[in-house]
Formats: sequence, C-alpha cells, structure tokens
Amino acid sequence: MTFAEYEERWRESLRGVATAADFGVVVEGGREYALLSAANAAGAAAGRSVVITAGFHGDEKAGPLTLLAHAAELFAYAEERGVGLRLYPCVNPSGFEAHTRYNVGGERPNNDFLRYEIAPGVWRGELHAGESALSWRALDAGPKETLALARELARRPVPTAALDLHQDNFIHGHVFYSYVFGDRAPYRPLQARSGALLPVLRSSLVDSGYEPGSDVYADAEGFIECHDGSITDHFHRAGVPYVAAIETTTDTPPALADEINLIWARGFIDLAR
Repeated sequence: MTFAEYEERWRESLRGVATAADFGVVVEGGREYALLSAANAAGAAAGRSVVITAGFHGDEKAGPLTLLAHAAELFAYAEERGVGLRLYPCVNPSGFEAHTRYNVGGERPNNDFLRYEIAPGVWRGELHAGESALSWRALDAGPKETLALARELARRPVPTAALDLHQDNFIHGHVFYSYVFGDRAPYRPLQARSGALLPVLRSSLVDSGYEPGSDVYADAEGFIECHDGSITDHFHRAGVPYVAAIETTTDTPPALADEINLIWARGFIDLAR
C-alpha cells in the first residue's frame, strides 16, 4: 500500500466519525507527506482522554493498519464512555511507504523526544539499567516527524492515557511483550488477554545494546520499563497516569497482531474513563 492510498482510506474512514486534523507536512526524498491525526470531542471537558500513536517505524505495519481499519470503531467505543480520543496513525509516512524502519532520509523518528543529563553537561538519549539522570529536557533538534509531533503534543492537554503500537522486527516467531511504567496492576489484565492469543515473551533479552548496561530485558511477566527517550518515556515524564508501548513480532499473523492492538486500545480507553 502506498502512503497516498493509506491517506485516502484514512480520510474516508473518518467521514461523519471524527475530525481529521493533520499536524504538519514533511518533505522526504523530494516528496511531501501529510502527518495525519484525528480526534473526537468527547471527554475534553472532563479531562478524560487517550492518545494512540503508531507507525514510528515504517516496517512495522500492524499499528497503522489497525488504526486505519478500526478508527471508526475506536471512536465509537470512546464516545460511549465519554472519553476523548486522538489518533496519530502513521507517524513515519515515508518509511511506511518505503517499508523501511527509519524515514527515507535515514532519520530515526522514534527515540528523540527526550535527552537525559547523566553527568554535568553530558547528555544522552536514554538511560541504561540502574542509571539515574541529573535532569532531562525535551528535544530541540531531531527528525522532522518527531519535532512536528512534539510541537503538536505541546499544544494539547496532557492525556489520561497514552498507547504506542509497535512491532518487533528482530525477534523471530510469534510473541508479545510491552513497555510500561510504575504499577503493573492496570496492565496485567491486558497482558493476560494478549497472552491468551500469543505467547508472552518472559525473562528474555529483547534488545542488545552497544554499550555496557544498555541491554533491555523483559521481566517474568513480559513487561519492560525503559527510559529510552521515546514517546512513551515522554508521556511518563509528563505525568500521564497510564502509558504503554506494545510489541507483537512482525512474524505474527496480521489478524492476530490486529486483535492484540485492539485489546490494548480498548483497554486504554477504559482506563481513561
């Protein structure tokens, strides 16, 4: 699917359902790509809202396709519960079209929302295991898509819940895991429902870093807590009560990945009630 086809279907899916509100345009490879979003009005007055993002990595198709296929259903689900919902379905449009992890210019839109000061005057994009930061700040330079989304989020109220839909392109087989922060209790039912469909990756190495202490492991429940400068880390630092990024593998059958994405999307709307 080209991004032009995705965009056309996205706008059509929103007719009479929600307000399409592009938050910018980026130029990649000499072409313009719209940065898509959509929102409803429910829950705004009460301050109950959810943000769902997808497509930071262009070769992780399940999230963008879930939001494309089920936007109307998710907006209806949120409306019934008086929850505001804002979707950012395809954050890296040029990568989506080219089926590349990063944008076609080679920039990495995913992990550039925060910078951590790990020693006086020494800044890094993530914290290693057991490491603490002297301070942190929002990015002031980085990929075009990240900067545009950071500006967009800064204009909006802090949501009650924020969910990021990802896939793992490096672990083979059909497994699932999630990144969360703080108390695991709100997420255990969603993890269990996902685990009924797909094995949860437990007590395993997920990402082998290039520096000592930078390896990332899922715990015995399949949860990971990681301060990696991503949008989930950004929302956590902003005080959002419920934050998660979920990961199916790209080997996972699309229909199964789609159902797990929906379990968490509906679950986060429920958490925001």
